[in-house]
Amino acid sequence: MSTGTSTVQDTDTSSGVGTGWRVVLFNCECHTFDEVERQLTKAVHCSLSQARAWSWEVHSKGCAVVYTGAQERCEAVAAVLEDIRLTVKVTQ
Repeated sequence: MSTGTSTVQDTDTSSGVGTGWRVVLFNCECHTFDEVERQLTKAVHCSLSQARAWSWEVHSKGCAVVYTGAQERCEAVAAVLEDIRLTVKVTQ
């Protein structure tokens, strides 16, 4: 399984300062779909269906935006994804 970045589906809708950040997941060819999907559901608190859609997008397009919101929350999401050595980037 590879990981990558393309679209953002789960959005932090809080109206706090510092929103507009995103977590991009990249294709790495070193994880299975199941591993990526399990970690996405843990990090983003999304459905398995949404995690599968993102993992396929990452695999086919090279990357996907998997979360948008405040910088602090994006960094927390990225940290969970990095726990299994997924390649992610937090950007504005």
